[in-house]
Amino acid sequence: MRGFLASSTGVTCAAALALPLAPPAAAATSSTPPATSPTARSEAHAPGGTQSLRLAPLARDRAPGTAEQGLRRQDVRQFSLVGVVWDSPATELHGRVEVRTRATATGTWSGWQELETHNADHAAGPGTPESASGRVRGATAPLWVGESDGVEVRVRASDAPGTARSGPAAAPLPTGLRLELVDPGEAAPPPTNRARSEAEPSVLPARTARPALAARQRAEPHAGARPAITTRRGWGADEKLREKGFVYTKKVKTAFVHHSATGNNYRCSQAPSVIRSIYRYHVNSTGWRDLGYNFLVDKCGNIYEGRAGGVSKPVLGAHTLGFNANSMGIAVLGTYSSKKPSSAALKAIARLTAWKVGLYGMNPRGKTYLKSGGGNLYRKGRKVRLNVISGHRDGFATNCPGKQLYAKLGTARSKAAAYQGR
Repeated sequence: MRGFLASSTGVTCAAALALPLAPPAAAATSSTPPATSPTARSEAHAPGGTQSLRLAPLARDRAPGTAEQGLRRQDVRQFSLVGVVWDSPATELHGRVEVRTRATATGTWSGWQELETHNADHAAGPGTPESASGRVRGATAPLWVGESDGVEVRVRASDAPGTARSGPAAAPLPTGLRLELVDPGEAAPPPTNRARSEAEPSVLPARTARPALAARQRAEPHAGARPAITTRRGWGADEKLREKGFVYTKKVKTAFVHHSATGNNYRCSQAPSVIRSIYRYHVNSTGWRDLGYNFLVDKCGNIYEGRAGGVSKPVLGAHTLGFNANSMGIAVLGTYSSKKPSSAALKAIARLTAWKVGLYGMNPRGKTYLKSGGGNLYRKGRKVRLNVISGHRDGFATNCPGKQLYAKLGTARSKAAAYQGR
């Protein structure tokens, strides 16, 4: 894979899934009107939706791939999350992506906000069916902006990391740049079938009793209690969006901690909406089969189920390129490059990992080995020694989970071990 892509904000979290991909609801983009149109394509599916607007050159040079593209200020339908995607996940975006949005409630425009650009860590695994599906796209991190109905965007290329500039000397931008505006919609209505509803609660309560383990795991005396977890039903996942069926790895030996890089301007009551937006962005905009992370945590310490398949099972996620197998991904909602994570979020990481890795006999303060599937730090097939609780940057050259959150992982390891009774 390519080396660490450094824009002015660095790269962010993500990953790849080595699975065939069902056609996303918004895969067809050829019929989308150009950026100058006052209307945009939306999904037929409701609730929620995605508007996809093609970016156009902002300078005199109108050639494809020109070094400065964007959209002039325009009115759009309501949205709350924004991201930029492009045709090929194998193409890196070297440059700076900025947006301005107009708040629906006040009609005021925000200042320019930067989206974290990331590429290789969001690509499908080398040689996997997903990488050859033709549906996966390159993408920036999504940014939560709250309810908005106006947008302006500019993408400026750069030849070198941190040297954003436009003009004929700058490197060309990826082809097929599009602005994705995501409306999370309301939470999906509860199932009409009572038995199904009872089988899928909105929240799995904390459980103090140690769950039954397989015979090979019973020799390990340490396992944390399961914390309360808001299920997919609880945060309003529309299960018709994702690919049907579940895929599992063998075990969970490592927990990779990420930040979502969606910004910190959200209330905890909005966390379900943020997650629904990320879910739509991952599936409809970037072409993944489901939400990439196995779990998400908000700044108030609430824990949410991510990728479908069962919270206690080793669900194969799409969070850390090269190391999705035998691991799980936990994304803390927010951006923690300069902002410190809350103590509540760290406690939630500790409780979650103490329980989940404890199911597989792992010590949160310990180390383990994973085999790399290929990436920009470790070649495919190499056995890599990692912390049982690692940051995304431990498996891939990326800024994720941000300097401030990464610096607190030692605290999370100690707390998780204590929760296991170690």
